[in-house]
Amino acid sequence: MINPKHIHISDYQYPLPDERIAKFPIAQRDHSKLLVYRHGEVGEDIFYHLPDYLPKNSLMVFNNTKVIQARMHFRKSTGALIEVFLLEPAEPSDYELMFQTSGHCAWYCLVGNLKKWKEGMLERTITINQYPITVKATRGPIHGTSYRIDFDWDGNVSFAEVIDAMGELPIPPYLNRETQESDKITYQTVYSKIKGSVAAPTAGLHFTEQVLQAIDAAGIEREELTLHVGAGTFKPVKSEEIEGHEMHTEFISVRRATIRKLLDHDASAIAVGTTSVRTLESLYYMGLKVMCNPALSEEQLHVKQWEPYEGDRSQETGDRSQETGVRSVEALKALGDWMDAKGLEVLHSSTQIIIAPGYDYKIVKMLITNFHQPQSTLLLLVSAFVKGDWRKIYDYALAHDFRFLSYGDSSLLIP
Repeated sequence: MINPKHIHISDYQYPLPDERIAKFPIAQRDHSKLLVYRHGEVGEDIFYHLPDYLPKNSLMVFNNTKVIQARMHFRKSTGALIEVFLLEPAEPSDYELMFQTSGHCAWYCLVGNLKKWKEGMLERTITINQYPITVKATRGPIHGTSYRIDFDWDGNVSFAEVIDAMGELPIPPYLNRETQESDKITYQTVYSKIKGSVAAPTAGLHFTEQVLQAIDAAGIEREELTLHVGAGTFKPVKSEEIEGHEMHTEFISVRRATIRKLLDHDASAIAVGTTSVRTLESLYYMGLKVMCNPALSEEQLHVKQWEPYEGDRSQETGDRSQETGVRSVEALKALGDWMDAKGLEVLHSSTQIIIAPGYDYKIVKMLITNFHQPQSTLLLLVSAFVKGDWRKIYDYALAHDFRFLSYGDSSLLIP
């Protein structure tokens, strides 16, 4: 097995004509096409038949993050338009507190037309509950590829109300169109709850209340976790080998009850979307950490990009559980016990995990996902899941008029 760091991203190229990228969703979410890959065989169906393919008494895990209106526009007195794109809370750093705060907060942001904003404060007046509110933005120091931006506003309103009034929903750049009013509904999952993402967990966009009810009726259990999707999800791999690509950090929240439910199902789950995959698989490595050092804090449970591949044997096999001898159930139980000892009902941490061919999945047994961009880390994740069989899946999808990317069709992958 090749060391995952030396995978050539050019091996994950495929032709994707622009007309195959879905610019808008279909009228009924659950009427999208469903590619079914089972044990090497490929077929197709309609998404609302998904429950027919899932084992009874299995556990489905959904990412309940909600996309925020992260694009904020200010106009300078000179007429220059400055775009401030919210990436990650700086002060307060907790997402929940951030959206409740009033008067002042700070975010790490991307800034569009930066050369026109050398210094000074930007201002914009908006209307909330029929009252005029003045929002001010002050540029702070650089933070990686972003800037700290401090926001101040008058009136007794929360930051959630501010961005709802002046922000714009950030649809993916490859759609090559302006955000429309309809996107506010269609670019959210029907179960979205926790504000914080700047991109939707798009595998979930196909679900309707009717499909969720059918899943319940089929005797399949459902659990939710939260991973806030960052703009880095669209970051292309520009290095020849993936060792040169730096994965973005994403913030996760997992309830103690969810870990109990996973243990009830022998640490096995059906993941809805790659964001659920990255969260679930990261839990295994967090469990390993607390087994080694129970004194760690939540922040110290952060899973680094190459952590799953560290150690002599795992460089060859990509499977650290062989090296550690720790089963998924043991790692999750250790993590749950650690939460109990800390008195935590919810785990708040972060992950930078990259899942690439050579990775050995610990918890995810089936995956529901859309069709991803060529030469992307998400395509690497899919390839790792189907043991390199991704081309058969994508060739079928291209030959059978499947729609691609965020608003496109879906697939159920069963290795």
